[in-house]
Amino acid sequence: PYNLKPLNIEKKASLHFVSNIRKKEFLEKVEKARRYIKEGEIIQTVFSQRFKTFFKKDPLLVYRYLRLLNPSPYMYYLDFKDLKIVGASPEMLLRCEEKILVTRPIAGTRRRGKDEEEDRKLEKELLSDPKERAEHIMLVDLARNDLGRVAKKESVKVPAFMKIEKFSHVMHIVSEVQATLDKKYDMFDALKACFPAGTVSGAPKVRAMQIINELEPHKRGIYAGCVGYFSFTDSLDTCIIIRTIIFRKKYAYVQAGAGIVFDSKKEREYQETVNKAKAQFLALRLAEEGG
Repeated sequence: PYNLKPLNIEKKASLHFVSNIRKKEFLEKVEKARRYIKEGEIIQTVFSQRFKTFFKKDPLLVYRYLRLLNPSPYMYYLDFKDLKIVGASPEMLLRCEEKILVTRPIAGTRRRGKDEEEDRKLEKELLSDPKERAEHIMLVDLARNDLGRVAKKESVKVPAFMKIEKFSHVMHIVSEVQATLDKKYDMFDALKACFPAGTVSGAPKVRAMQIINELEPHKRGIYAGCVGYFSFTDSLDTCIIIRTIIFRKKYAYVQAGAGIVFDSKKEREYQETVNKAKAQFLALRLAEEGG
């Protein structure tokens, strides 16, 4: 049993995070991904970097800080003895309940503002950005196509389109796609149709994943996979493994990516990966100092 102490949010350690790719190389590979797009091989891909830091405290403490710092729709702490996973994912991969399928693609990101005025300005800028809008619409279409492979004819719909959702360090554009599962298929078929999510791979998926495999220096492992449950009532609920920390052999790993499209700006995409990792960095620093 755990003897849980009150959390201390006043002190945070200065942990040093090292990426698996130098910034210069990251920017070069963004340009290489853009060349693939210009040549017509893909429409979009998601390029990520993985940060590492030495960490000797209890991962459960990190989970508690992450819940406090960045409460999200999907919070999880998974203990596999030599591997522990702590996450605060904002993004549903797939939910199936009473044959109704739901997926909620997230595409389009800005940092949070320093005050309400800047926050509103960044929200307006995000929703009016042609690059972000085009990328989001493309990924909503991809989600519609994924569900359409296992859905009843003409049952696919988009009840919520391009809404802003805000979290501790970033805001996102989010849509919701729904469909009715065709009686020829089950929930496992539906998950297979949607996996991996287009928002963490790209489009077309197979070629985008091949390019990810070429450009990223290490295999992703569980990053961009999914966590969830399957019930005996033919229901499932899964989220994408993002905003997640992996603990293994006295190290903590945080991975974050950015969607690359034709008119991506490489510096902005780099900064997006850093912004997405900030809540996890802060949870680790607080746990290191206060644990």
